[in-house]
Amino acid sequence: MSTLTDLSKTIHGRVTRAWRTGMASAISPAATPVTSPAAPAPLRARAGRARLGILRYTGDLDSGGWRRGLQIALGLVWLLDAALQYQPYMFSRGFVTQVIESSADGNAAIVLTPAMWADRLITHDVAAWNAGFATIQLAIAVGLLWRPTVRPALAGSIVWSLAVWWLSEGMGDVLTGTASPVTGAPGAVILYALIAVLVWPGRSAEPGWGGIAAASPLGARGSRAAWVVLWGSFAYLILQPAVRAPRGLHDAIAGNAAGEPAWLAALDRHTAAAIGTHGLAVSIVLAAVFVAVAVGILFPATARPALVLAAVVSLAIWVAGENFGGIFTGQGTDPNSGPLLVLLAAAYWPLRASAGA
Repeated sequence: MSTLTDLSKTIHGRVTRAWRTGMASAISPAATPVTSPAAPAPLRARAGRARLGILRYTGDLDSGGWRRGLQIALGLVWLLDAALQYQPYMFSRGFVTQVIESSADGNAAIVLTPAMWADRLITHDVAAWNAGFATIQLAIAVGLLWRPTVRPALAGSIVWSLAVWWLSEGMGDVLTGTASPVTGAPGAVILYALIAVLVWPGRSAEPGWGGIAAASPLGARGSRAAWVVLWGSFAYLILQPAVRAPRGLHDAIAGNAAGEPAWLAALDRHTAAAIGTHGLAVSIVLAAVFVAVAVGILFPATARPALVLAAVVSLAIWVAGENFGGIFTGQGTDPNSGPLLVLLAAAYWPLRASAGA
């Protein structure tokens, strides 16, 4: 019996000593090295370089001042577009019949055929399609407002604008012979694409003539050529026979009054009455103004006056001819060309040495 008792004590003592030794090894830093959970410094540096490399392709971390301000302004316009696209009317069949079909009426086959195809496709589920359209515009807006996604947002802005201009706006009706810059031709959405190109991240803009536009992928000559073509086309469009007819401008402006608030409808009627049957004379004056704006950008001495004139004329047209894009009717899809032309003029504004780009 004593032998068993001695054996039991011996075993118990050995087990106790082993347990204590194991516990000491587990809790002692000297006994057991502890590996840090943090990644090694070279791996962290490599991950940081990878993130920076991605941002160089997707973001715009360098632009500041004037260029970044224009990017933000374009993003805010897209945000307004998304809000307008989420209006209840846009989820009804009226979006198809009054927006898409109306822009295709009287257009050339290159516009009519794809527009009618899009019309039939959207008609199957207007609400779902419109929700998708609005969400795309919202995504573009958010992408422009957040620096790490500026480049994809600008690319999306260009692609989406061209698609909408062709399939939904009927290329601004420029092929119908009735398009007028007073009512928004050649289409607001095509200006989104041009502005996106002009504010694309790139080399810093040099102080002086040309502004942000000169530092864009189009370069100084290409950007000035785009300006001349745009405003020169305004002069051509306003002198088309249907537009310059004695009562052409009168009828176009008076027709805007339907569905507008009383104060804006009254402004339309007064403006139309003032023009009366003098459509030809007013068209000639406007054409001369458009040409002056187009040519003025070509000379340093006249660039600023031409840009100021462009902004003033654009705002006047936005109020009297475009009714703020019809946003007060509940059926407007964008603010129309007026604000976009002002942003465009800002992109060409000559920079001082202190202005950032």
